[in-house]
Amino acid sequence: MTQATLFERIGGAAAVDAAVDKFYGKVLADDRIKHFFDNVDMKKQAQHQKLFLTYAFGGAPGYPGKNMREAHKHLNLNETHFTAVAECLQSTLEDLAVPADLIGEVMTIAASTHDDVLNL
Repeated sequence: MTQATLFERIGGAAAVDAAVDKFYGKVLADDRIKHFFDNVDMKKQAQHQKLFLTYAFGGAPGYPGKNMREAHKHLNLNETHFTAVAECLQSTLEDLAVPADLIGEVMTIAASTHDDVLNL
């Protein structure tokens, strides 16, 4: 018997959709990072994020979008920005009452993108 993916254990597409929508509400309210989204089509951005998280959580075999380095290289991001996004993500999951062990798995995945997002 194979273990369920994180995507399945977290609640599938409905859970990812709810989390991304709540997450971007937090991001757009955070003074440290909201300016990065001033000229962004947020509906399109949310859709990209949903596709990426579905892939990252094991719910899809691939991601059709840009890789992390390419998607973020023009933004001049730093540690403060990465931390702000991570805090918004964790807070979102806590607000949605995701179990702590699953939040830990999500945050481990998020942390694994650090160097690529910051282009280090």
